[in-house]
Amino acid sequence: MRPSPVLRGGGGDAPLGKFNKYLGGWGNMGGLPQKGIVSYGVSLNRQNPFAGAAHDAVFNTFRRVSSQILYWAPPMVVGYYVMNWAVERNHYLNSKPGRLEFGAESEE
Repeated sequence: MRPSPVLRGGGGDAPLGKFNKYLGGWGNMGGLPQKGIVSYGVSLNRQNPFAGAAHDAVFNTFRRVSSQILYWAPPMVVGYYVMNWAVERNHYLNSKPGRLEFGAESEE
């Protein structure tokens, strides 16, 4: 006995397997049922997408920063001291003692 059109997907062109057996719809192509796979679902109105987000953000940020701090902190410290030295040097060179020491243009 062959499957009815309803079982075949509502039309005469639904695929039949090797032994004239209906293969099933998408995602259920007539194979053996899988065992040991359990899936659970939660209704959309019961989900809380931001559960623990603030807690995780604090500790995840701490973990990521502490693992990367040695890569960016030393260059930042060196850059700060170089800029501080350059600013102080610029102020000195543009002051009266600096102009006298390094021979600024003579004013006539």
